[in-house]
Amino acid sequence: MKSLDILIKNGTILTMNAQNRIVNRGFLGVKGDTISTLGEGEEENLEAKKVIDAKGGLVLPGLINGHTHAAMSLFRGLADDLPLMEWLNNYIFPVESKMDGEFIHIGTLLACAEMIMSGTTTFCDMYLFEEEVAKAAEKAKMRCLVGEVLYDFDSPNYGDIENGFKYTESLIKKWQDDPLISIAVEPHSLFTCSPDLLSTANELALKYNVPMIIHLAETLSELDEIKKNYGRTPVEHLQYLGLLGPHLIADHCVHLEDAEIKLLAEGGVKAIHNPESNMKLASGVAPIPKMLAQNMTIGLGTDGCASNNNLDLFTEMDMAAKLHKIHTMDTTVMDALTVLRMATIDGAKALGMGALTGSIEIGKKADIIIVDIRKPHLTPMYNPYSHMVYAARGNDVSHSIINGRLIMENRRLLSLNLDEIMERAKEKSIEVAKWLSISPLPLPS
Repeated sequence: MKSLDILIKNGTILTMNAQNRIVNRGFLGVKGDTISTLGEGEEENLEAKKVIDAKGGLVLPGLINGHTHAAMSLFRGLADDLPLMEWLNNYIFPVESKMDGEFIHIGTLLACAEMIMSGTTTFCDMYLFEEEVAKAAEKAKMRCLVGEVLYDFDSPNYGDIENGFKYTESLIKKWQDDPLISIAVEPHSLFTCSPDLLSTANELALKYNVPMIIHLAETLSELDEIKKNYGRTPVEHLQYLGLLGPHLIADHCVHLEDAEIKLLAEGGVKAIHNPESNMKLASGVAPIPKMLAQNMTIGLGTDGCASNNNLDLFTEMDMAAKLHKIHTMDTTVMDALTVLRMATIDGAKALGMGALTGSIEIGKKADIIIVDIRKPHLTPMYNPYSHMVYAARGNDVSHSIINGRLIMENRRLLSLNLDEIMERAKEKSIEVAKWLSISPLPLPS
């Protein structure tokens, strides 16, 4: 008799492995933090401390949010439908200048709750006071890759850039052996970071063998500025500085020429696609099909709630698939399986975590979600991949397991006090309204 910590039975398992194996009437076992058993049919000679009946639902790896600014959950709906510079200068920058560690911690806890409850088990964050982001993720029991944003001007957290590098290095050292928290070096962008800053950031990432993450080619104004200042396109600028490599993760990648895509692919650079944010801010449509054709590894991200309004990767998958179909006028582009892999195994690979998570395979960490398909909008089901991308939503997720620990059971969050977090978030929203001299809507008690 094999003893397990968790046994999931009676589910259709979408492994998302290299062969995209589907296990019908499947079961899987978790021992410690690891997937130890996977099979089809009746689970014989198995006993477990916790048995979860998937009730015919879909069992799949937890989703990977490859790019977000978690604490921006507190800016959700703050200033929608405005021109970009008005949005930034009159709303986002003023409130960011007043934030502190407590603000970031509460906003990140709120984001973690939302992500867990919509099927995300791993996220990648770029923002301020990232020590508090790491602590919030630790409290939520989420897997994450986080890094303090670095730029030429002073930060409300660390001050000047020299302290920024010291702060980042201290994060790397503090969390280097943590089972869930990983640290990256994260210069903000080419237009907010000097060549010297970018080179120093790259040296730091290579020294500690951690990823370097940057916003890249997100807007046309960025392209104009980089060409004006350096006489090069953004990717040419990265190449000139010697920064293209498999450790680099480029977020957005909206405005790329074919030659730039080739350079990124040849350098082994990974990319994160953020379709809803790019649409809402009218940034443009990233050439993801062309990047995939060059065998680039592409993950999927929501960006922050100020430019998306939710952290639901199911809606992000739906949007990613449909956006590129209409943009290319080709219904076969960005098929459901491709997009689901971007949100699972390819997203994990993009973050350097492909050996740990992103697929259901024996020996990998147990990051698993169950989707309840006993609902009108998920009935009938002919193709499970299609269902996950075009029909399912985050609130269809019934269970979440992260690193072998049950984090949500039957829609009940186990690692966090949801009521307390939402109450504290309401209090912070009142502060934000005061900072901007606006009147908040009455909040439910």
